[in-house]
Amino acid sequence: MESILEKEDLLHCLYLVQGVVEKRSSLPILSHVLIESKDGAISLRATDLEIGLRQQCKATVKKEGAVTTDARKLYEIVRELPPDRVSLRSTGSGWVEVSSGRSRFRMASLDPKEFPALVSTPASDTEGKKPVVSVAIAGQTLREMIEKTLFAASPDESRPNLSGVYFEGRTAQKGQENGRLRMVASDGHRLSFIEREAIGAVSADWPSAILPRKGLVEARKLLEKGDEKTELVLHGSTLNVAKDSTELSMRLVEGDFPDYNQVIPKSENHVISFSREDLLSALRRLLILTTERSRGVKIQIEKAKMEISVNTPDLGEGVEEIAVDYTGDNLVVGFNGRYLIEMLSVLEQEQKISFLLKDESSPCLIRAEKDVNFSYVVMPMRIF
Repeated sequence: MESILEKEDLLHCLYLVQGVVEKRSSLPILSHVLIESKDGAISLRATDLEIGLRQQCKATVKKEGAVTTDARKLYEIVRELPPDRVSLRSTGSGWVEVSSGRSRFRMASLDPKEFPALVSTPASDTEGKKPVVSVAIAGQTLREMIEKTLFAASPDESRPNLSGVYFEGRTAQKGQENGRLRMVASDGHRLSFIEREAIGAVSADWPSAILPRKGLVEARKLLEKGDEKTELVLHGSTLNVAKDSTELSMRLVEGDFPDYNQVIPKSENHVISFSREDLLSALRRLLILTTERSRGVKIQIEKAKMEISVNTPDLGEGVEEIAVDYTGDNLVVGFNGRYLIEMLSVLEQEQKISFLLKDESSPCLIRAEKDVNFSYVVMPMRIF
């Protein structure tokens, strides 16, 4: 195998690939990228057996063939090479040569035949259990959905049904031209919900699914640039995300996601509106005087003002005051400040945010002025 590529083209492909490979594995081949040269292009493939990535790069193919090598090391080498064309060439006996200008490296390779098959989405469900369904969505819309939900998923892998993001499709309702897609994430203490418009119809057969955290992290990277139409194909236990010449496949998380409709409050007695920037800035300053074990903030709400405070033994205390639109009775509530910061950080700047509360001990529903199809629910905590 021998191919020549532009450095930036190869670097972009390797940037996506190196995030998929397994960092620590008993199977050395899972830390490798499979590079295949054929028909005037090279194909890069990587997998950790749960997630798979296939990407094509333009190249001048001098000799067809296939090699594997350590994905991360190859990415780091190419990143540091001078801005010139890069040559990849297998030299036989388990080695691949990487060269550019006056730089030359020889990297270990494994037998390409040992590379495992990718998690894939076939044209039909061979098991015959579930229909193959697909839907299209704008790339940046899907990226936004991931950004506004993934942060609320549980980092605890012992709770797999909460460690991913719930995903469902809804058919177009009366007066709507296109179907809708929803993503919901929760770690048991908070919940983030978003709904966006698809491109075209959403099949009534579209099943709900839980998407894995790592798969969504890599999908977000895939969608960083451009707003091209992105195709989502769901069958059985696999979701395939296709954009241009790149396909990302992920195995779905097993388990049942809690009924999120039971978590979202349906009524409120108090509505407090304020500037996103005011609360976010105040919380960032206050959390300096908190610890990882205790991020609690006390919020006192009165007519036209909100007082946010922290008090941490051995560190100190702080108080911030911001203006609010509110004319009801005084309230005192407590929240995890980090949960509020993470939510506010993914919202658009310069807009009003509203707290919707039934009482001081009930979950707080948070809505954004510029995004009526986004909701965030956070459980209160006792602050002494």
